[in-house]
Amino acid sequence: MIPDDEASGRLKQLLDKARTPHGTVDTVMRVHSLRPETMDGHVTLYRAVLHSDDNTLPFWFLEVVASYTSILNDCTYSLTHHFMNVRNLLRDQPRSDRIFTALKAHRPEDEFAGKDLALLRYAGKLTTDVGRMVKSDFEALKIAGCDDGEILEVNQVVAYFNYSNRLLNGLGATTEGDVVGYYKDDD
Repeated sequence: MIPDDEASGRLKQLLDKARTPHGTVDTVMRVHSLRPETMDGHVTLYRAVLHSDDNTLPFWFLEVVASYTSILNDCTYSLTHHFMNVRNLLRDQPRSDRIFTALKAHRPEDEFAGKDLALLRYAGKLTTDVGRMVKSDFEALKIAGCDDGEILEVNQVVAYFNYSNRLLNGLGATTEGDVVGYYKDDD
């Protein structure tokens, strides 16, 4: 990976675009430094999926979906970053701990019910058994009270994190040097 002090031209421009609110560039983006245009696409997709003002599901819940996808893919990097976001956004340590325990046990039903549980079950199947998705999977979401936009939001988070988890695990990325968690304390 190319460090900031060796970056120039388009790479420097894209590293600046990829900076977090902390002013750093996380490894998840820096791994693209040898092919910077992929970084451009990645940061654009990431922000559109997780940080869009058009999303209607709470950001903390989308981060839970990201964390669950990362657990199912055994991606420690994404789980470390995105569960820290859950903790920072919820600001409820006991609840965060219960959610983490339930997700790690692959038992979201221990902490979630209704629409949230249906969306997490959908996320799980989309991650681990995508070839077996059937019409009744979508009907269950509708019955649980999900609208099409919410289903799309979760679908996009799961799709993005399946990509990102494979990128990170496939390149052996670690959180070393990263500021863990996207949100600053004053966000």
